[in-house]
Amino acid sequence: MILGCASMGGLYRPITEEEAHAALHTAWELGVRSFDTAPHYGAGQSEEYLGAFLRTKAREEFTLSTKVGRLLYDDPAAKDGAAGFFGAPRRSRRLDYSAAGVRRSLDESLERLGLDRVDVLLVHDPEDHMPQALGEAGPALTALRDEGLLSGWGVGTNYADVAERFVREAGADTVLIAGRYSLLDRRAEAGLLAACAEHGVDVLAAGVLNSGLLVDPQPGAPFNYAPAPEWIVEAAQRMAAACERHGVSLRAAALQFPSRHSAVTEVVTGAGRVDSIRDTVAQLAAEVPAELWAELDELVPDQGRLP
Repeated sequence: MILGCASMGGLYRPITEEEAHAALHTAWELGVRSFDTAPHYGAGQSEEYLGAFLRTKAREEFTLSTKVGRLLYDDPAAKDGAAGFFGAPRRSRRLDYSAAGVRRSLDESLERLGLDRVDVLLVHDPEDHMPQALGEAGPALTALRDEGLLSGWGVGTNYADVAERFVREAGADTVLIAGRYSLLDRRAEAGLLAACAEHGVDVLAAGVLNSGLLVDPQPGAPFNYAPAPEWIVEAAQRMAAACERHGVSLRAAALQFPSRHSAVTEVVTGAGRVDSIRDTVAQLAAEVPAELWAELDELVPDQGRLP
């Protein structure tokens, strides 16, 4: 399990540093030792909160990834709630996938984190900037890895085809794919996961609850950050009913599903509060019978219709 720290940046609602540290302490006490953040998350607040916590731990005891592609600058006019983050510092974001931008982003992230290194850097949401991301960011990250400043680099995106290009064309070590390999949405399987298995690339599966639909599949629940169409809600409800018949929560099946694929090395969870972190760890430890997996595989909706 990797703890994704978007919530530490005030995703959807503000979070105090005390609340963030309580959640991080709970995760640590439950054995979590891998963390993922980004400058984008709360315009640097996530990195600041996470870094303050991790500085109380021995550096060799945890692994940490952050991202490149967005540079931050102070902006008193920045509006609260920008990009869905509330209570964050007054900073704005500027997209930059250049080689110089990669180096600057790393330096500024280390300053916010208060640490001397990160383990992995991920190119964040490069889908609209692929020529520069592949042509400049990728080689710059390879150089940082070859200099021994990183243990690896990769891409973090919601688009399986984008991630696959980084695997096949840029020599990425790691892929963080959000929302595209879940109980409901398996669009990453045939292309991206096969490519990662072929090239020995680690897959970090994120967004496995599909924005919340696989927590409580009720009308109006979100899928891919927007209200889910009725037919997708119904598909999730059928999966929930199957889980109930086997005495398993839908959350447990959704959180554990990605690790069934040999290319998936870790699941990234976005739990950001004490109770949700405790629940996530418990669901990951729940027993899911083979019969349920077989039944859920029969309930996968038409992938060609997914938004």
